[in-house]
Amino acid sequence: MLRYDPGRRKLAIALAGLAGFVDAVGFLSANGYFVSFMSGNSTRLGVALSMATGATVVPASLIAMFVCGVTLGALIALRAGGRRKPVVLGMVALLLLIGAAARSFGSETIMLGTLVLAMGAINNTFQRGGEVTVGLTYMTGALVRLGQSLALWMAGKAEPGWIQWGLLWAGLLIGAVLGAYLQSGLPLGCLWIAAAWAAAMALVAITLPAES
Repeated sequence: MLRYDPGRRKLAIALAGLAGFVDAVGFLSANGYFVSFMSGNSTRLGVALSMATGATVVPASLIAMFVCGVTLGALIALRAGGRRKPVVLGMVALLLLIGAAARSFGSETIMLGTLVLAMGAINNTFQRGGEVTVGLTYMTGALVRLGQSLALWMAGKAEPGWIQWGLLWAGLLIGAVLGAYLQSGLPLGCLWIAAAWAAAMALVAITLPAES
């Protein structure tokens, strides 16, 4: 996060907001399962396995779909090269558009599948050397970095880089609040908003200088 210029930092915060928005919609639509936070799904899968409840299909399927989304996004990012950001985000916008259409036609299963694929793929937006540099759908790492950077700043050993990690987390939180609000008040429209959000971010990414 700290290695990027201000334009890319703002893009990361906006995309974290999108991830929070979509995850809140998915969480409320899938009876407490997540479409982007796979640590939570993994814990639910582990509990289901230990208790032999038979409730393993949903979390296992969501985790598998998420990995597929990451893989597909990574392959597309590799082919896109320096323009991977707008290309990956264009793919995310398309998947969210399909999810919005599926919900309009009453297919919650297809909707959740496309949301999980989109949230897996979006994590390929920020990467170097084939590795993710900014996780957009999970904030544990960001909160750890926030705490470490805050400690260094308080000790007078670094600039206040913790602010950027705090803003990334805040972006996801604000997006989740907005997603939950619109899921309750505008259930058939919220995913169209998410798709438009992703498309707008793809257009913003086009304006950024190409990366190697």
